[in-house]
Amino acid sequence: MDVIFGRNKKEQLEPVRAQVTGRIPSWLQGTLLRNGPGMHTVGETRYNHWFDGLALLHSFTIRDGEVYYRSKYLRSDTYNANTKANRIVVSEFGTMAHPDPCKNIFSKAFSYLSHTIPDFTDNCLINIMKCGEDFYATTETNYIRKINPQTLETLEKVDYRNYVAVNLATSHPHYDAAGNVLNMGTSIMDKGKTKYVIFKIPATVPEDAKGKNPLKHTEVFGSITSRSLLSPSYYHSFGVTENYIVFLEQPFKLDVLKMSTAYIRGVNWASCLAFHREDQTYIHIVDQRTGKPVPTQFYTDPVVVFHHVNAYEEDGCLVFDVIAYEDGSLYQLFHLANLNQDFEENSRLTSVPTLRRFAVPLDVDKNAEVGSNVVKLASTTARALKEKDDRVYCQPELLYEGLELPRINYAHNGKPYRYVFAAEVHWSPIPTKILKYDVLTKSSLKWGQEHCWPAEPLFVPMPGAKDEDDGIILSAIVSTSPQKLPFLLVLDAKSFTELARATIDAEVHLDLHGLFIPDADGDAREQAPSQEQPDRVPDCQVAPRT
Repeated sequence: MDVIFGRNKKEQLEPVRAQVTGRIPSWLQGTLLRNGPGMHTVGETRYNHWFDGLALLHSFTIRDGEVYYRSKYLRSDTYNANTKANRIVVSEFGTMAHPDPCKNIFSKAFSYLSHTIPDFTDNCLINIMKCGEDFYATTETNYIRKINPQTLETLEKVDYRNYVAVNLATSHPHYDAAGNVLNMGTSIMDKGKTKYVIFKIPATVPEDAKGKNPLKHTEVFGSITSRSLLSPSYYHSFGVTENYIVFLEQPFKLDVLKMSTAYIRGVNWASCLAFHREDQTYIHIVDQRTGKPVPTQFYTDPVVVFHHVNAYEEDGCLVFDVIAYEDGSLYQLFHLANLNQDFEENSRLTSVPTLRRFAVPLDVDKNAEVGSNVVKLASTTARALKEKDDRVYCQPELLYEGLELPRINYAHNGKPYRYVFAAEVHWSPIPTKILKYDVLTKSSLKWGQEHCWPAEPLFVPMPGAKDEDDGIILSAIVSTSPQKLPFLLVLDAKSFTELARATIDAEVHLDLHGLFIPDADGDAREQAPSQEQPDRVPDCQVAPRT
């Protein structure tokens, strides 16, 4: 397993042509741009956790049936500082960097003080966000890094705090019909309160506006006060509908006091994150039109949710689907000490990720009897039971066990939908198959091959699509077998049959998230040679493999 997780991956700085078998649809033109950890050792030092690794961007440019691959480490301040020192000098969530033992006592003391209120890493390794015409590598701190989607060059460093008062922000923003970015972040002890802040970054800026950077026009349109000033909930994503925001305040909490003393105590920040089994999960619904939370207190059993799938409104209710765990064991399994030759034994999840559907009434009948179900939807068995003091206990419908990294046809985001595309996982957190699940018929289709680990499956709709699953699925496949090269898999999203694969004679890392940039957005033509001039080497210098 060290081949997949622990070994540093080489960059592929110049595009390399993949060997395509099968046929890629002629309409598919653009770039699959993805992000994930690629470097886990610097000099003699090693990260503790797989999620701490230095960000490695990679892209698959598809043009006229050909695929070109390239990869490049994000040149973050973190990357530059670590490589210059030839050791880990910037702390990550699961790895605390300590002073060089050769430093004098004064510089050591300064290091301790600077970590009391830490300036978090800009190692943006989780996802890619589109903001206006720009693209950013993102993580869960207050920093994002602008990148060039064609060359993978690292550009400006952006601090969210210059535009909105947040210390942390999700790497899973949403986009409304106008292309505006909707996101959430945590503001810790700002003016005596800890809040979950909901903000919008406009896709376009008015001609007469001062400053053309959309980030300068960021607007806070809602917030939720944390139930605990010093122990806010950890969250990785949230849900949206046409009119509402769905946020789960789960009992997976960050202890701010412990975080402030972690460096002095010689522990990492991840040790300050704990699952509180005795607590509950609170469901917050915020009206986007007013910025106000729905007053009814909704709650469910203690769960940990990393990924929301979708949400929509139906007959006076808000329906939302999530991938839920019954504890916080997933994070622990990705410590690099566990990702070794005994991986299969060490990687047993204590809770299988389950697709769960919740239904929340937007207007609870005050005359309803205590104990009665106030959800009357024929489309789901999810229930919402009225309790005393206007509390409502939400009991989900269990749709499917053993899936993660969900994606949908984003044209149906916030609306009724039918299909979930995901990686199939069971007691191990590592995906072995790609899954298409039909939430209407409760049926599924799967793709899988021996020794193949698929990345998050991404749906790309075909031009003029009529059905929700008219399109293709793209997934980067890495292999546990040294004899099998990595490849980009192209599936027909309707039948889930393989249309093509593009085998890559270069190192490809197991990544986390990303997006597809159609030619009109990213102009993939800058990355790939013209098929009409096969002998011409373009400006980007496509490198032959030897």
